[in-house]
Amino acid sequence: MAGTDTATEVLRDEHVHILEVAEVLERILDGIEQGAGPDFGSLDECVQFFRLFADACHHGKEEDLLFPELEVRGLPRQTGPIAVMLNEHRQGRAFVGHMADALPKAQKGDEQAWRILANAGRGYIELIRGHILKEDNVLFNMADTMVTGAACATLCDAYDVVCTRRFEGRTKEELEQLAGSLLDKYAAG
Repeated sequence: MAGTDTATEVLRDEHVHILEVAEVLERILDGIEQGAGPDFGSLDECVQFFRLFADACHHGKEEDLLFPELEVRGLPRQTGPIAVMLNEHRQGRAFVGHMADALPKAQKGDEQAWRILANAGRGYIELIRGHILKEDNVLFNMADTMVTGAACATLCDAYDVVCTRRFEGRTKEELEQLAGSLLDKYAAG
């Protein structure tokens, strides 16, 4: 990636968007618990963002590009930080899947679906915050010392290729704009 200095710079930048949308989801859930009417459209947009941006685009880069590069450099996949991150990716997918499954039923007034949606949302928020903290402060620091020079440039070029893809018809830029619009709508204030 032109102008990228480390193997994880683009991934760290994407973490900012993911954490922002997790914050929006938390505000929506807090509002519902405090008696605000549910914003089904924004809830659906959060779920779509997590599915397409956080998982398909971001986690895809980690799982398909960064982690294999770290394995080549001696970091095992079955134990240690990579194994932890992969397990947390699976947990995140499960939480988002539960939210996606519960949302249509919750829209129809199903109370059990609301509980599932809220619990999965809260679980995802807690998981993703801890996950990103570990990646940014442990695994990514290791990666930035292990993948340098030409290997870093090659890895970042591969990230660029992923960023040109469409995720269920949406570009990475469109998903980032979705995050921005959610953040604008639910800005702290």
